[in-house]
Amino acid sequence: MALNPLDGIKIIEIQGIGSTPFCGMMLADMGAEVIVIERAGGPADPITEFGDNDILKRGKQSIALNLKDPKGTEIVLKLIESADGLIEGMRPGVMEKLGLGPDHCLKINPRLVYGRITGWGQSGPLALKAGHDINYISLSGANYLAGHKGETPFSPPSIIGDIGGGALYLVAGMLAGILSAKATGKGQVVDAAIVDGTANMMNLMLSLSNSTNMPMERGESILNGPHWFDTYKCKCGGYISLGSLEVKFYKGLLQALSLETNPVFQDQYDPSQWADQKNQLTKIFEEKNRDDWNQIFEEVDICFAPVLSPKEAAKHPHNLHREYFYTDTEKLEAAPAPRFSNSPDLKPAPPVSKGTHSNKILEKLGYTQDEIKNLNTQQICFQNK
Repeated sequence: MALNPLDGIKIIEIQGIGSTPFCGMMLADMGAEVIVIERAGGPADPITEFGDNDILKRGKQSIALNLKDPKGTEIVLKLIESADGLIEGMRPGVMEKLGLGPDHCLKINPRLVYGRITGWGQSGPLALKAGHDINYISLSGANYLAGHKGETPFSPPSIIGDIGGGALYLVAGMLAGILSAKATGKGQVVDAAIVDGTANMMNLMLSLSNSTNMPMERGESILNGPHWFDTYKCKCGGYISLGSLEVKFYKGLLQALSLETNPVFQDQYDPSQWADQKNQLTKIFEEKNRDDWNQIFEEVDICFAPVLSPKEAAKHPHNLHREYFYTDTEKLEAAPAPRFSNSPDLKPAPPVSKGTHSNKILEKLGYTQDEIKNLNTQQICFQNK
């Protein structure tokens, strides 16, 4: 029987927002046993607790603990004894104050890979300052190019920083660290800073700028300035996207629009003409509905796609064929990615509620029923009924 890629890997996740739970979801999707440590007691936090709607908690186990009590910390340390990795997204120093910093954990389990994700990193002048996705990608330079010339920078909320430069880099760091620990028996700390990850993601644009001498200015670089690499509004109010970068695709675009002999569009790479060319394409695309353009461009190979809402994307024939969205309920959920040829393509277990597995996890750690009852009574551990 084929196994999931991370079967046998155990990850402890300290409850957080954004990057940390997304990283945990991806590791769980790939077969890791992910136990999320949630806060016991108190009202639900609407920013971090979404109940049955929290897709980022799918496939995980949940134990709710009071980490301000030494007995709660003791439980986490027992879980760490047999773990391959821990991921946390607290501000620098918080885990140390809880008695759960890298020194404490690696002393108990020398092969542990301790993943830390923050916006600014574990050191530096801004390390202890508050921030969110939009701030990190602004400081790294990643947000500077997002938008048209002369307009305010804008990029998709949380996708570039929290997910792209944050969670995905933490996933990569954890997998590399675990491979190293398997080979050497020694764990280590992974410092995944969102500002670092998003700066690293800029290397493609930096390479293009260095090789083409294109300016690194909003709306003027080769991937955010040309008329052939943009989105356009259609008659119906919908939008289409073009990415006709290569010459052959650009020629196909002109042919599809009956512009192959139009002198205005002959020089594809002359920035001085992009504004005029874009204005003319804007008028052309406003003449038809998005579905009409979709029908026209689906017949040619020009790097095109309609701009779809998430609900529309779930119903698109290509995505239906790939079975990428779960549409069996009114709630939309994307399937795991990437896919593995030697692993079963199974739908992850549904999201868990806070404290669902608390007592079961304590039992596995060797706590007696009386001890578990006392921990529940003292509100050190919370078991969801």
